[in-house]
Amino acid sequence: MTSTTAGRETVFTYGAPALKYGTGSSDEIGYDLTQYGARRVLVLTDPAVAATGWPQRIAEGIEGYGIEAVVFDGVHVEPTDVSMRKAVDFARGQGEWDAFVAVGGGSAIDTAKAVNLLTSNDGDLMDYVNAPVGGGRAPSAPLKPLVAVPTTTGTGSESTTVCVLDVLSLRVKSGISHLRLRPSLAVVDPRLTVSQPPEVTAASGMDILCHAAESYTAKPYTEFDRKRPEDRVPYCGSNPLADMFAEQSLRLLSWALPAAVRDGSDMKAREAMALAATFAGLGFGNAGVHIPHANAYPIAGQVREFHPAGYPGDEAMVPHGMAVSLTAPAAFRFTFDAAPDRHERVARLLAPDFEWPGDLRDHLPAVLRQLMREIGIPNGIGAVGYTESDVDSLVSGTVKQQRLLATAPREASEEDLAGILRDSVTLW
Repeated sequence: MTSTTAGRETVFTYGAPALKYGTGSSDEIGYDLTQYGARRVLVLTDPAVAATGWPQRIAEGIEGYGIEAVVFDGVHVEPTDVSMRKAVDFARGQGEWDAFVAVGGGSAIDTAKAVNLLTSNDGDLMDYVNAPVGGGRAPSAPLKPLVAVPTTTGTGSESTTVCVLDVLSLRVKSGISHLRLRPSLAVVDPRLTVSQPPEVTAASGMDILCHAAESYTAKPYTEFDRKRPEDRVPYCGSNPLADMFAEQSLRLLSWALPAAVRDGSDMKAREAMALAATFAGLGFGNAGVHIPHANAYPIAGQVREFHPAGYPGDEAMVPHGMAVSLTAPAAFRFTFDAAPDRHERVARLLAPDFEWPGDLRDHLPAVLRQLMREIGIPNGIGAVGYTESDVDSLVSGTVKQQRLLATAPREASEEDLAGILRDSVTLW
């Protein structure tokens, strides 16, 4: 036993859902569900996506195969422990389900993961939330098939083993992470993304970008201590397979993200964005993400008054992809020394013609700032309501995200994190 567990890691793992990509793929979900033997399914979505008509159209297509389909349209955008419990209570109160279908962005897909978990296993939501915020309990029983149908291009939730939520009483964003949460099938139909407002396209596009860039620059799997097989986790560090997906995602984003923000009806750009999101999800869902995502949780969780254009509802919020992007320039400057070639590669994939004459540490941050300005991302965390006086509180929230910080290529102290956040108050 000692000889197989001592020293550095020599094994990486890879997992992904079955994938169906392309225009019209969402019309085939009823058939796909018959392959799981489903007779009764719950379709989960949010009110704005429901208003597009797509969830009902998908439900009707499912019913065409003799399967009962019930639509729950009460998903909360940027889900909370309260909103997820409401969805769980609805599902538990409606009897047994053979499968679940999530139609929407990461909010719908993550809510469906929680519903699947808690209708297949006993206990409360917080029992399963990652420690130290929650109990960190692992599911004891298998989950039902989950078909994820993204309507935003960015979250990657259709590929991952993670479900993210705000814990309102603690004012912190956390999540549940377990291999069983990964959807059984991802159905990526670019038609469903056309209704995204430009602001949503921009924020979710930056989420794709950070998924790819963070997974590509993550601590290599070979630099972790050797794990026993029962201790392996989904985020195993950068590896050759995840790298391949990240690079292709960044190539597509270099032209498709600005084009899709400029003209949401540009189907060539929409198809490329959907593919970029898929590639990034297949990569980071295994390699992991690091400091920008860890910072994003408290930035979103501690929001006070910011109301982003393009998003529904009257509640203050910082959309996830926006929150991730706001500290990315400073974070990648901090991590540069751990993997200079990889940071340079990300910069050149995103902006092949962008020549940076100064310190190479600033090359990728400069590329990111230029793109963020072009697509309308706010000018730093100051633009969403934070000041330097909030840095200590934000750092406190970031250090709770040890699952993410463990994947950073360079270890970040609380002082380092504070420096990144201070440098992110204003970006340009």
